[in-house]
Amino acid sequence: MIRCLAIDDEPLALQQLVAYIKKVPFLELAAQCQSAIEAREYLQHDTVDAIFCDINMPDLNGMEFVKSLAVPPLIVFTTAYSEYAVEGFRVNAVDYLLKPFGLNDFMRAANRLKERCFPQPLSKEGATNASDSPSLGEGQGETSLFVKTDYRMVKVNIKDIRYIEGMSEYLRIHLNSEPKPIITLLSMKKMEERLPQQFMRIHRSYIVNLDAVQEVNKNRVILDANTYLPIGDMYREAFQQYLEKRIVGK
Repeated sequence: MIRCLAIDDEPLALQQLVAYIKKVPFLELAAQCQSAIEAREYLQHDTVDAIFCDINMPDLNGMEFVKSLAVPPLIVFTTAYSEYAVEGFRVNAVDYLLKPFGLNDFMRAANRLKERCFPQPLSKEGATNASDSPSLGEGQGETSLFVKTDYRMVKVNIKDIRYIEGMSEYLRIHLNSEPKPIITLLSMKKMEERLPQQFMRIHRSYIVNLDAVQEVNKNRVILDANTYLPIGDMYREAFQQYLEKRIVGK
């Protein structure tokens, strides 16, 4: 399932957008917001795979909202003004829906999201699911691994990984050296098994490089001014034990 956030300041337009999302079997509505400011507050506490976002909104328009996100999810813009199309694709939007749009147009955008989230192999012969593929280096002593993304095998230095984000059936691997994450079809469990001890799963959706943690504040870890990761209830005890071994003083 692709978790979606719907944003539009017009109640009727938001209602239609929500209805379309609910009609698509592989989309899941995580939340609906009537402003970009409300959406930004939501994203401080939860994550989504994709955002359907109106552009013309008061206070903070959709384009500036997306640009303000440190690690934006997949974006589909919706607007009544065609002049925003070029700028929309400059921020790597998956699609651009010109209002008024129907269900067929929405399905086109939804299918493009699906293609980005769950890329298919080039051919059926010998194809394997990436979650079962031996695309990672064997053993805990490895300094690098290979992941499959966009029909390529990309080498990733393990020390370069800041954190890993689980998004439904695929992962986003966030690196120090690259502004955009590497997206690969792989399970969190498989990745967790292949990483050395400097990595810890702190949430059902996050594995963090412990060397990248700069601060721990209540129920979240802080990597930098723009990156906050939640600590899940199931993982809090193990993370607390890690901290207690490293606390200097009381």
